[in-house]
Amino acid sequence: MENLFHSQTIWGILIRFALNLIFLLILIRVLYFRYSKKEKFLFTYFLIGIIVFFICALLKDVGMGLGLGFGLFAIFSILRFRTRNFSVKDMAYIFTTIGISVINSMNMQDVPVIGYLIINSIIVISVFILEEHLKKNMFRKYSIFYDNLDLLKPGNNHKLLKDLSSRTGLKVLWVKIRNMDLKRNVAEVEVYFKE
Repeated sequence: MENLFHSQTIWGILIRFALNLIFLLILIRVLYFRYSKKEKFLFTYFLIGIIVFFICALLKDVGMGLGLGFGLFAIFSILRFRTRNFSVKDMAYIFTTIGISVINSMNMQDVPVIGYLIINSIIVISVFILEEHLKKNMFRKYSIFYDNLDLLKPGNNHKLLKDLSSRTGLKVLWVKIRNMDLKRNVAEVEVYFKE
């Protein structure tokens, strides 16, 4: 199995592709979709991972695999500045997809199959830990107009949070005053709460 995995025959490439596809499924379908709920990029990520894998695996003999993989990332990073559809987090997933595919396409004779499994697992587990950390520390905000200006005075923070929580039905954690209109007796405030 080890010799077949490292061979540059079609079977060796397909075995490495199967490993690549398993980790792409975990990264994209399990982690990315679970935390972002964006179906529109699933097709893109899978296709990028598959194409990058085969380009790098087939060009390994030419000695261009690794450079080409990072060159493809450079092209996609340019896309980030040309479009508004990709967030920074989406670009991180593109980079991770390309990185996993380039790693799995490389035929490194001195790295056993378990080494590939460990490297891929470290990447996927890191993504999971970072997503969980982000989820626990993610806050949403709403901008609202607030009419009780007395509670905006210093020292009334607890009462203000309690009043805003009861009015909005959200567990408001902090408030930022954006603008005050003393003629109309209202203030524009941003309320922050945990999802």
